[in-house]
Amino acid sequence: MSQRGTIRAGIGGWTFEPWRGVFYPEKLPHAKELHYASRALSTIEINGTYYRSQTPATFGKWASEVPDGFVFSLKGPRFATNRRVLAEAGDSIKRFLDSGPTMLGDRLGPILWQFAPTKKFDAADFGAFLELLPKTFDGHALRHVVEVRHPSFKDSEFVTLLRHFEIPVCYADHPTYPAIADLTGDFVYARLQKGEDENPTAYPAKEIATWASTANAWAAGELPKALAPDLAGEPSKKPGKPRDVFVYFIHGGKIRAPAAAQAFTEALAKPSAPKSKPKK
Repeated sequence: MSQRGTIRAGIGGWTFEPWRGVFYPEKLPHAKELHYASRALSTIEINGTYYRSQTPATFGKWASEVPDGFVFSLKGPRFATNRRVLAEAGDSIKRFLDSGPTMLGDRLGPILWQFAPTKKFDAADFGAFLELLPKTFDGHALRHVVEVRHPSFKDSEFVTLLRHFEIPVCYADHPTYPAIADLTGDFVYARLQKGEDENPTAYPAKEIATWASTANAWAAGELPKALAPDLAGEPSKKPGKPRDVFVYFIHGGKIRAPAAAQAFTEALAKPSAPKSKPKK
């Protein structure tokens, strides 16, 4: 068994006009942006799938433009998550899977199911949703992750539920959303959302190095000690195992997000052990 999972770092989407002249060359054709971004970064989180359906042809085109080893994560549709009764999300989940995401082939990474900040934790309600998430579709293994944004989810019962289904919870570095560091699945997904455009790498260099060290600990199957205060449940009693790690610099400091992802990737080879929790 490998002693460390694969760590990927990226951004949200690849179309953002302020990136021209900052990340993209000024005269790069818009049609070449995905080609460029996928060679500068190792993953991109697609937000458009949250708002509208795509087509198999679109997914296939995206897959054809990126290199081997590159991985997309996809946001599941809001029609599945923004509802009062989550047990009724089955049709929306099926429509999404029928729209062709498996056309990405080995470029298909995690599917992120994002819930509204007003959605409160209810074990039966949320468990019914997790029951609807298939482990495979069209011959492809699927990796699901949930992003919850109401403080009621910081609950040991929520952690137990996720461990039962072996589904990770997104770790959020955000000014108001809860940070939940429990390891509940076989990969880790983090969204770092407190960057600032005034900083050339969104986060200060010291914090980038600390996040890189944190990601290396995750990849080795460890719970970073600095994140222990963010546990909602008891640490798992199972031995640590290598985990793939997906880290996205997103929302906060968006103009500098690509530079943050690149600086983070460079720091992975020379991280120092975090002596304190990454700055909140």
